[in-house]
Amino acid sequence: MRTAALLLLCCAASAQVFTFTREQMMEYTAKNPYDRFADGRPKVPDDVLEKVRGLSAEEVWAVLPEFGYKHQYEGNWMIVHPERKLVGRAVTAQFMPVRPDVQSVAEAKANASGQKRNANQRVIDLLQSGDVMVVDLFGKIEGGTFVGDNLATAIWATTKTGLVVDGSVRDMEGIFPLGMPLYIRGVHPTPIEDVMLTGVNIPIRIGQATVMPGDVVFGDREGVYFIPPELVGKVVQRAEETHVHDEWTKMKLLSGKYKTSDIYPHPHDPALIKEYEEYKREKLGH
Repeated sequence: MRTAALLLLCCAASAQVFTFTREQMMEYTAKNPYDRFADGRPKVPDDVLEKVRGLSAEEVWAVLPEFGYKHQYEGNWMIVHPERKLVGRAVTAQFMPVRPDVQSVAEAKANASGQKRNANQRVIDLLQSGDVMVVDLFGKIEGGTFVGDNLATAIWATTKTGLVVDGSVRDMEGIFPLGMPLYIRGVHPTPIEDVMLTGVNIPIRIGQATVMPGDVVFGDREGVYFIPPELVGKVVQRAEETHVHDEWTKMKLLSGKYKTSDIYPHPHDPALIKEYEEYKREKLGH
């Protein structure tokens, strides 16, 4: 029933706005090594997402540029609940400044398909557990409020993740107690207005980053990374090695027996190199 409902919602969305077909989604995310949702969006497994939760922005950065992905990070956010990591699978939405001739067509199609709700609600109703709503509202603050406390509650109840909006929210007094991580540009009391929904689950721009549906969203105190599914495993593996390296390095420095140049970034003495390699093998099991 859940799959059938999702397919109906996806068909309704495509009747209103631009969205990938299942075939297009699979074409543009062809390197995805994991299962997919009914609409073709990559579905990185929950256990992999849990490993991502232990990362830092620096550990993600250490891998992505190596594979040519230089535009996957965006900072300079107003972060709500920075003490909590934001991890999940991206569902993308694109808004533009309202243009009557374009909006009239989109709204007519939406009404004809029975979609009477506001545009932001149509997108929110597509969400599933583990999704992260990622919204391009072109930095709009006044009238760029994607949700207030009621719709934020709906997102939190469904996804248990958080929200990324290149725009704003309203009703912060009601949103904050949810404990939901938010990455937003600001807060304003106005409702969302003078914008139109133009794309759902398509490539979007969030600041200096390009986001694809199904990307793994990773947010910490520094900012947000959007990790292509095919690189998530490499990021996690490299991070595990980095954790062991840092653990051994700090242990040696805390002993007071070594200068930083003896240990960091790598040991030079053959005996220390051997000791580190044995430590790494014991910790990583290889």
